[in-house]
Amino acid sequence: MLLFRIRADVTHQFELDRLFDPSSIAVVGASTKEGKIGYEAMENVHDFGGRVYPVNPSAEGTAFGEPFVASVTDIDDDVDLALLCVPAPVVPEVIEECGAAGVGAAVIYSGGFAEAGDDGAEIQRRLTETANEHGIALLGPNTSGFVIPRTGLYGSFATGVESFPAGDLAIVAQSGGVAHSIAFQATRERRGLSAMVGLGNRANVGFEEVIEYLDGDPDTGAIVLHVEGTDDARSLLETCYDAETPIFAYKVGEADVGDFAESHTGALTGDHALYQAGFAQYGVPTVDSTSQLLDAGHVAATAPLPDGTNVGVVTAQAGPGIIIADRLKQAGVSLPPLEDETRATVNEILPGITYSANPVDTGRPMPEFGEVVRAVAADENVDAVLVYELHEAALGFPTEDLDGLAESVGKPVVFATAGPESLLEPDREELESVGVPVFESPERAADTVAALAEYARVTADAAPAEVVDNA
Repeated sequence: MLLFRIRADVTHQFELDRLFDPSSIAVVGASTKEGKIGYEAMENVHDFGGRVYPVNPSAEGTAFGEPFVASVTDIDDDVDLALLCVPAPVVPEVIEECGAAGVGAAVIYSGGFAEAGDDGAEIQRRLTETANEHGIALLGPNTSGFVIPRTGLYGSFATGVESFPAGDLAIVAQSGGVAHSIAFQATRERRGLSAMVGLGNRANVGFEEVIEYLDGDPDTGAIVLHVEGTDDARSLLETCYDAETPIFAYKVGEADVGDFAESHTGALTGDHALYQAGFAQYGVPTVDSTSQLLDAGHVAATAPLPDGTNVGVVTAQAGPGIIIADRLKQAGVSLPPLEDETRATVNEILPGITYSANPVDTGRPMPEFGEVVRAVAADENVDAVLVYELHEAALGFPTEDLDGLAESVGKPVVFATAGPESLLEPDREELESVGVPVFESPERAADTVAALAEYARVTADAAPAEVVDNA
């Protein structure tokens, strides 16, 4: 079966440590004028922990306490990373200077390359050729950069990236704008990140190189991908298949947005259905929004993954439980009958319980609610547990009962709730601190658990087939 066209060019290997873990940085096009990219990039990295050199042949004096130099070749030090804040026509010359200076990696923020027509494509071809000759890893061009929160490396010109909390989830997006959008949402929702990477035009560092690097990163528990398109889908899929780290993907372009996407990052969007089929075939579940991507990735990074697609639902309110059950079943998730022993245990804990099958409905929150969740989680028919309980300040959440539960049963335990923010937040934080991810709508919790179930299904069924060239 014909799936994807195979790109014929050679894959280059680079030292991505020099990109994502540099000991020194040069900011080319650095500026002292607020609002310019050269200023914002300099501000974001000036105290990352290593030496930062502002480079600008037209500037004098200092930037953030460091004296300007005219070129990276004038720096009397080994520079790992150059952040290029200069217009597209100047970039090939700067890359040539980086090669002469032994710079190992560069981020190219400016646009005007392959996404902008033939002239831009020629500029990108020349700079990529030069970078390959010198072994320089290029992030971009046409990207807003990357962030490694744990080390305080903010290789982006965006404002506020220093707020990204450190955690276990890596975001790899074809669009720098999408990468930042997901990262800021993660920040608002207290989800920690191990890395955020905007690939841009992928001159010589693309999905494959970054996925391989992050797969070997001990701080990364899951990787999420935003994909517009690529001219080498097989390489991407094989890289995902070979990775040990869980990966989820959001492939955009179900409608015909090919021209718009190509004008953005030079992406070849391809057939959406074939991409989805390809991801599934290679063991990568796909989702339908950035929120779902963030939610699934966060839980996969911080909780055990399910072994199958059977979900046990426990709810203290029937209405949200019905929404959850309906949404799970629409996604193809099974709500299996509980074992007789489990039902007997639940009825012993709460005699006369509203509904003791699956979903289990207790009717309202009560002190024994956590015991019911533990009983369902221990059921051999259940691969994952989804809990819904409206917050009641007098009861709080069953944090003590759920502490360590997911690890002890080897299954994800996902919690959903609602309530006044001022009363809910302390209890939510406490529940999350013991490893139980919390969502504030039944739909988001259900979609997340459905994505985890899909992960179990596609990884169990993954069987890459031969993919032929249609050239």
